[in-house]
Amino acid sequence: MKLIEIAKFTNNVAGMSAFYRRLLGTDPDAESPDMAIFVNAGVKIFIHKSYEAGEGELPPEDHIAFAVADVDRTVAELQAGGSKVEVAPKDYYWGRSAYLRDPDGQLIEITRESK
Repeated sequence: MKLIEIAKFTNNVAGMSAFYRRLLGTDPDAESPDMAIFVNAGVKIFIHKSYEAGEGELPPEDHIAFAVADVDRTVAELQAGGSKVEVAPKDYYWGRSAYLRDPDGQLIEITRESK
């Protein structure tokens, strides 16, 4: 399992982007009015504009993402250990991911490892 992303949701994408630009000393790898992506030591810092989640949409919450070889197996093992699955494994445009809660209720993404 490998940490690959820290996602931050905000109503101030420009301010957050400016902060991370200063903090990291680099421009974003990608940027638009609704998001900015910085990559630092192989970990993506993904700043995303907050939104109201409609039915079936992913929760717009700060989270961290871990890459694994088999999302379904990993989620089943975590669920068997008592983790609450928020969104079951599903295919998205970026690949297969699932979302669960850590013991403090924080959102965690489990996503398929890139080849």
